[in-house]
Amino acid sequence: MEQIVEVVPAAGLHARPASKLVKTANRFDADLSIGRPDDGDDGLVRADSMLAVTGLNVAHGESVRVVAEGPEATAALDAIEALLTNPVENGDGEAGNGEDGNTEAGNGEDGK
Repeated sequence: MEQIVEVVPAAGLHARPASKLVKTANRFDADLSIGRPDDGDDGLVRADSMLAVTGLNVAHGESVRVVAEGPEATAALDAIEALLTNPVENGDGEAGNGEDGNTEAGNGEDGK
């Protein structure tokens, strides 16, 4: 079974959202794969691998195809969809600060 899901977290599938996806994938007795819908089966990667998931470079607003097989496939798909359709950084007050890049502005002047 499979589902197409739009990625809502502002960071896409990078850092914290990818980590949460991998942890969620590992909770179920199911084989989960994820990829871009247009890439077909050859573009799917294991959803239980942080390196594979972040390597997709999926951005906010992009759609992904999630494929699940196994005894808990339905529950796994539901959990992954719930994770990807909710902004995970809401409680993280620092998420907005990192986007400005202001904290590194002074570092560039030191390396003359």
